Amino acid sequence: MAKKAASSEASDSGKKLVIVESPTKAKTIRKFLGKDYIVESCMGHIRDLPQSAKDIPEKVKKEPWANLGVNTEKNFAPLYCIPKDKVKVVKTLKEKLSEASELYLATDEDREGESISWHLKEVLNPQVPTKRMVFNEITKDAILKALKDTRDINFNLVKAQEARRVLDRLVGYTISPLLWKKVAYGLSAGRVQSVAVRLIVEREHERIQFRKAQYWGALAQLQKSGVTFESRLQFLNGKKVATGADFDGTTGKLKEGKDIQILDEKTARDLVQKLKNDSWQVSEVEEKPTTRKPAAPFITSTLQQEANRKLGMSSRETMQVAQKLYEQGFITYMRTDSTFLSKEALEAARSCISSKYGKEYLPPAARTFDAKKAKGAQEAHEAIRPAGTEFVDPDATGLVGPQAKLYELIWKRTVASQMVDARQKQMSVKIQVGPATFAASGMTIEFPGFLRAYVEGSDDPDAELAEREVRLPALKKADALTCAQLDPTDHETKPPARYTEASLVQTMEREGIGRPSTYASIIGTIIDRGYVRRAGTALVPTFTAMVVSKLLKDYLTQYVDLGFTSEMEKSLDNIADGDLDSQDYLSKIYSGKAGLKALVDSQEKKIDPEQARSLSLQGLEKFDFRVGKYGAYVCTDRDGAEVCASIPESESPADMTAEAALKLIDQKINGADALGKDPKTGLPVYALTGRYGPYVQLGDVDSDDAKPKRVSVPAGVAIENVTFEQALSLLALPKTLGLHPSLGKDIKAGLGRFGPFVVCEGDYRSIPKGESIFTISFERALELLSQPKKGRGRAAPLRELGKHPEDDEMIQIMNGPYGPYFKWGKVNASLPEGADPQKVTLEEALPLLAEKAGSSKSKSKGKGGKKTASKPKGKAAPKTASKGAKKGAAAASAS
Repeated sequence: MAKKAASSEASDSGKKLVIVESPTKAKTIRKFLGKDYIVESCMGHIRDLPQSAKDIPEKVKKEPWANLGVNTEKNFAPLYCIPKDKVKVVKTLKEKLSEASELYLATDEDREGESISWHLKEVLNPQVPTKRMVFNEITKDAILKALKDTRDINFNLVKAQEARRVLDRLVGYTISPLLWKKVAYGLSAGRVQSVAVRLIVEREHERIQFRKAQYWGALAQLQKSGVTFESRLQFLNGKKVATGADFDGTTGKLKEGKDIQILDEKTARDLVQKLKNDSWQVSEVEEKPTTRKPAAPFITSTLQQEANRKLGMSSRETMQVAQKLYEQGFITYMRTDSTFLSKEALEAARSCISSKYGKEYLPPAARTFDAKKAKGAQEAHEAIRPAGTEFVDPDATGLVGPQAKLYELIWKRTVASQMVDARQKQMSVKIQVGPATFAASGMTIEFPGFLRAYVEGSDDPDAELAEREVRLPALKKADALTCAQLDPTDHETKPPARYTEASLVQTMEREGIGRPSTYASIIGTIIDRGYVRRAGTALVPTFTAMVVSKLLKDYLTQYVDLGFTSEMEKSLDNIADGDLDSQDYLSKIYSGKAGLKALVDSQEKKIDPEQARSLSLQGLEKFDFRVGKYGAYVCTDRDGAEVCASIPESESPADMTAEAALKLIDQKINGADALGKDPKTGLPVYALTGRYGPYVQLGDVDSDDAKPKRVSVPAGVAIENVTFEQALSLLALPKTLGLHPSLGKDIKAGLGRFGPFVVCEGDYRSIPKGESIFTISFERALELLSQPKKGRGRAAPLRELGKHPEDDEMIQIMNGPYGPYFKWGKVNASLPEGADPQKVTLEEALPLLAEKAGSSKSKSKGKGGKKTASKPKGKAAPKTASKGAKKGAAAASAS
């Protein structure tokens, strides 16, 4: 009775508690709600399946299913635990809830968000009215509307998310141990990640099988009325001349059924000499007006693709930045499969078009797009667009860095989607000269329409429009042309391009593999776990990926099959719709004679570990490529004995040649020739290549396993180009450049994990690209150390307010993960609520920093007087430069 009375009293007088996932989201929503509301963050999921044996409760540790974290004997019930880092969060939420009269669960409106809300309700066990509050954008109107239009938790969505989580656990935790036993410990498999790896591996096999073809052609520079244009040879004696598309990449020969001639070098050169002085005449002219429609506004997958193409951002970075934009109220929710725009959004876009581009760019009626329906499409939100009923112009947001670039991309794409079509004119011309027919094509933009705002794959629409136009002179049949230049051209066919993040996302979405909202984490996972590495924008599989993908394809075929994985997604959709029972589905996948558990148990007996960890590459049959505990290595037979050598991680399977493999083997057998002897020690100096890339080494490896000094070769320096003098300079690192004039301490230059640097008393600065660590001077090092520290991957300051009167150190405004803040040395202080970073003054910053500095001193006294850096409320404390750089310096050696 007492408990009920207390609950009733809280209900009458307490504040209303709103729980969201992140501090930034909470901070933004607080601005829109009055004093009657408490807005708190749960920091994402507060419960999950156990991540390690330590998380498993004692009472179930001896159960056969305990390590899975899923009770496979009782309806696949998940074993939920509160992680240690969430215990304090849960305690705080319970305390806040005890003072509240109502609870609003305001997590994201998707399966993940619905699941978080359900877990919150289960753990907090509220004794007050509880409502599910959903919104698609964080604006005042949207939040106030969501408070009025609440609903109950959607248990179909919760079940679907739980089934997905359990299914991923069953697949990953059942197959991964098989890889540990048969290939190497620590490898992992996943329901979606293994299929993504297979796609990348199969493209690598296509590159391995590729056979190059060479062909020739001719290029003419023709003139008419003072205008010069290009024309290429298309037919000779009435027969088409081969181009790259006519060849079969696996054979290097013409595709079957092609009645085409291949020009060799002699034929091409003879033809050029013959045609140079012949008369050139237009034989055919075709003009055709065309229109081009704008692309639909962004959904999750297309945003990731375009951000990768246009901004060079990874899928993971794109989603992190988009999350921040959403939480700060700049864009709508970024996990969506819908291209739908609300009435308010359409009106806002049309208003932007009319004011910024003019009424001629505005269509009579708003555009609508067919609902995006890739395989397994889910989450019926709006498209990703600028938030609110008025779109904030990109120049007026105050955003900087990646956030500014991504917001501008979203703004342009949304606005362009509601602009008129682009009108173009295409022109095709054929030119006859002797027995040869040349062809030229042109395109002019009659009216740019939506292209004025947005061109796919371009950052500057105006510049891109000019580049897209190929203008031909006015031509008609029988016009005579002048040949200004005619040259033979040689060509080689190219292997299939490796996947980029953009093309991989596109393929996965088209095939219905996984969810677009998870693509960023999937790609991040396969890179982090050593299956794939980036080479520029390309995703290159490692030898480990090739071996693991081969094993899964040979023995667990359906779990890396595109169709099977897509069907899994459909089943999860059916669970979300309430059309399929999750327990029945999980039982079908995992249990019984045809289930995953039985399949893995039976196949394990058939797999020979030696065969499983080896790989044969087409054209390199005399070499055996293997994966072991320490990475990939290559083996071959030499004088009746097997010799093996490590393969550098930078070496890709498709680019491996017999010459490269022999070089590694020879280096292993004979050792490398010394570049010379160190004048100080008399020890030999080598330039070598190891698992982690090229390095220089002082001395030989002793029999007692003592490791000689090794230093990585800087990026961009080929191992074969390393000179003896450069090697000595590298081995001398870190080198002292001189004493700091004011500190009286050594300034040194060194080479760390993140490249070359200069350092004084733990204060590090990177040496800019283009400058050499070998030649950097004392004066240049001083100049670098005097510059404000940017930090690895950190944006430049938003503003510099001026120097602090106590120590003349610059006070800066930085943009942190939870909003802008003042920075004075190691002291940080948040800007006042609602303050504009461009308008705050030095006078406003000083008392806030003094308060923070005082707080730090009092804390440090309580810990033995040791001075500690202040940590801004709600922000992650910035790492000190010395720690990160010392770690980098420690990783300088490569072996």
